[in-house]
Amino acid sequence: MSFLEVLYFIVPSAIFYAAPLIFAAIGGVFSERSGVVNIGIEGIMVIGAFVGIVFNLFTYEALGGFTPWVALLVAMVIGALFSLLLAVAAIAFRADQTVTGVALNLLGIAIALFLVKMIFDGRGQTDFISARFPRFDVPLLADIPFFGPLLFHNIYGTSILAFVVAFLAWFVIFKTPFGLRLRAVGEHPMAADTMGVNVTKMRYIAVMISGALAGIGGAVYSQTITNDFSHATINGQGFMAIAAMIFGKWHPIGAMGAALFFGLAQALSIAGSTIPYVRDIPPVFLTILPYVLTILALAGFIGKANAPKASGQPYIKGKR
Repeated sequence: MSFLEVLYFIVPSAIFYAAPLIFAAIGGVFSERSGVVNIGIEGIMVIGAFVGIVFNLFTYEALGGFTPWVALLVAMVIGALFSLLLAVAAIAFRADQTVTGVALNLLGIAIALFLVKMIFDGRGQTDFISARFPRFDVPLLADIPFFGPLLFHNIYGTSILAFVVAFLAWFVIFKTPFGLRLRAVGEHPMAADTMGVNVTKMRYIAVMISGALAGIGGAVYSQTITNDFSHATINGQGFMAIAAMIFGKWHPIGAMGAALFFGLAQALSIAGSTIPYVRDIPPVFLTILPYVLTILALAGFIGKANAPKASGQPYIKGKR
């Protein structure tokens, strides 16, 4: 296998594995930009993955080829609703946001596995789905020398959607009045309140957007990578998304770039056995590679990245 063939193999694989992380990381950006730390992204992704697979399995005969896309919409709604648990606890009751997020992670996997065993006669995993996202070549762009086969050949629509969401999030956060209010609430809620911005409302909206995108990320992962749901379907991807958000300096485009970096690590861990030189590395090192890179990225970068000033701080109207 030549270097060019390796490149044509590994880059599309990195984009493929990065797509769910991009959705979840962008969701984290919205939440933390408003001042709410969403550690519960992992749990929300679990719920999204579960809902996506179960909806796909039970509606395939009725919806046919549209099933995976409709499953994404359902996972988005359920993810937003599930994130309300974090919003109510952290915003309304001013509970510790980190502890609440951890509780959400534990609750997500517990609910999903309980329902799987209830629905599938005590088994610990679902059946494999029949309706999958199709791969396709982007017209015209796929014919471009070098870049066409590298970026636009045999790709998933969800990968394109992830990039669209990242750039749309950048526009919303930095170029719209809503984004200005969102950033103001996260940087100085008292000043935002003085100017007539409803801090509580903005934070609720941001957390629900975060939950919706994390739910989509989980459904994308389960319907493109695993094609079923079990206890190991979402296994640290939510924390990788949080790391990508921090590595990207709480910026949508930066988070997207960091997610691609972690997607590359995941691609190497799963497909490394087919790549020359990489396949000579012991499999255990490739398996732990994404998690080691996550730790190294955070350990070497977290001190250089400044979170929104009010991030993690409950807001009490009238008090600084």
